Amino acid sequence: MRTAIVITVSDSSFHGRRKDLSGPAVAEALEEKGFQLIGSAIVPDEPAQIRDAILDATREASLIVTTGGTGVAPRDHTPDVTRELCEKVIDGISERMRAEGAKQTQLAALSRAVCGTRGKALILNLPGSPKGATESLAAVIDLLPHIIDLLHGETAHPPARET
Repeated sequence: MRTAIVITVSDSSFHGRRKDLSGPAVAEALEEKGFQLIGSAIVPDEPAQIRDAILDATREASLIVTTGGTGVAPRDHTPDVTRELCEKVIDGISERMRAEGAKQTQLAALSRAVCGTRGKALILNLPGSPKGATESLAAVIDLLPHIIDLLHGETAHPPARET
């Protein structure tokens, strides 16, 4: 079973000033693709709390998805923390999300989202808006099971298709 934890990084949601819409939207999209959601959290835009939440999640789930804190504002720390925690960064996933996002809005180029691995866990950063988060996830969600399989030692490739 592919397990997932969604972490929303948002000062306003953490302090109850704004309802978290992105986390539940991401969780729903993951469940629709067969992931078992085993947890969720809302943390403030504080590096130590983001780090602790991601580290705790990597001990429990095969996929950790964060939403929020991926931009260039002074309190956007999620990609920086994620990059520090990752053993391997998978640049192509982030590039694909930005490329697909650019088809919708030029602001996609401002995303600093990171994707990488820690142990047998895959960590994926998504933007904070529900639309940006779900569109970014949709751009890469079909690749995630294969990455998780590889992390768990399932390295056999399917037979080549004849063209």
